Amino acid sequence: MEKFLQYRNLSYYYQTKESKIHALDNVNFFVEKKNFASIVGPSGCGKTTMLSLTAGLLEPTSGEILLEGKKIEKNDSRIGYMFQRDHLFEWRSIWQNIILGLELQKKHKDEKALSFADELLKKYDLYNFKNKKPRQLSGGMRQRVALIRTLVLNPSLLLLDEPFSALDFQTRLKVCDDVYEIIKSEEKTALLVTHDISEALSMSDQIIILSSRPATVKKEIKIDFEGSTPLKKREDKNFGKYFESIWRNLS
Repeated sequence: MEKFLQYRNLSYYYQTKESKIHALDNVNFFVEKKNFASIVGPSGCGKTTMLSLTAGLLEPTSGEILLEGKKIEKNDSRIGYMFQRDHLFEWRSIWQNIILGLELQKKHKDEKALSFADELLKKYDLYNFKNKKPRQLSGGMRQRVALIRTLVLNPSLLLLDEPFSALDFQTRLKVCDDVYEIIKSEEKTALLVTHDISEALSMSDQIIILSSRPATVKKEIKIDFEGSTPLKKREDKNFGKYFESIWRNLS
């Protein structure tokens, strides 16, 4: 069992004008390589803080986060981040949006990287839209572009911060399937933060339930469904039992 992403005795305090807030307290868990994990918890418990720490945007007050056995650093190239909004630039074409990260890393003339970007566009049915502008795409297609833009940099770990929250319910179901398929096909390890229990259940191999602030791991649940896609997993006979167990631990 490979501890690909590991949280060891992680605690975090942040300072407000009035006081020092204890956000996370002695968080311990790990995610295996190529697994999809989700973090759920009460509103304001520190889920997004967990992602910010994992991305290297914040430093732990104590404890550590290890990725492939090494501490996560600021601007760690091993990590890709997918936000709530797609953050596509409307004045750039889809292709120009996708290679933005390569430009920032001075790799936009790297033939191997550009070939990989081209391959991803073809593989996930966006090649015919490469010269279009983001406004010409549906919400679901925009999210696929945002994910491909992240994958072009070939990160080891993908962080997803409620990436479907801006979509309507029907689109959300379809995009969950699309994103899940891409992540699994590219054999990436992923960590999702969401307030949607059904979404977490349908996509995850494991779910970490955080307590109220200061958050610690209240329960960890391994998920095993027969379905091959998030939509199919929602039809599994045990879906309701898992949902109830998570719901009880959130209240």
